[in-house]
Amino acid sequence: MTKSVLAAAILLSLVACSEKPAETASATEIMATATPETPTDPETAMTPETEKSGFKQELELQGIRFVVEATNEGSLNNLTISPSGLSEVNDVISREIEGSVTKVEIEDVNADGSPELYVWVTSAGSGSYGIPIGYSANNKKSLSEIYFPPVSEDPVNSKGYMGHDEFVVGEGIIAQRFPIYNEGDNNANPTGKTRQLQYKLTAGEAGWVMKVDRVVEF
Repeated sequence: MTKSVLAAAILLSLVACSEKPAETASATEIMATATPETPTDPETAMTPETEKSGFKQELELQGIRFVVEATNEGSLNNLTISPSGLSEVNDVISREIEGSVTKVEIEDVNADGSPELYVWVTSAGSGSYGIPIGYSANNKKSLSEIYFPPVSEDPVNSKGYMGHDEFVVGEGIIAQRFPIYNEGDNNANPTGKTRQLQYKLTAGEAGWVMKVDRVVEF
């Protein structure tokens, strides 16, 4: 083989080697830019439906347990309370409510050794009126409903009241707060102060009653 032929063969070999990495890089770029089809995860897809399906919470105090569920699908909903741990009656309570359950709390407000369950319901519409629902465990034997006097029926404290309530469970009291609307205010822009009604749980003739104990404005 002459020197010229040998040089030509070496040159062809070098060109072939230099072209291979270029082909590999091109294939890598194609794979990197390709977008594989992502399979749908059934559990992930169902998450929004689960979040919209309703309200559920479990609470326990002093050996009494409650499971609270609400459909929360529209202006009228079904509320279900399943108690356990009561010594005599643990019947499930099911009732229709006007609004959606936004919060539930368990507390022994009157410090009698038996807990109460508080369910805070918010009505549909721009008013967002608070509807309190409560049950007391009577000596841990059975449940009886707690009566909350409607603010709208209070000739003094209903002045300037247009909803947007907030309920707070404190030591020995239940507090209900709401903005005060002055004449001419629209529902979205109250210009008055905030009124807070403080209730104490008292024994009435026919059952437990929340009685206004103190009124504060700030």
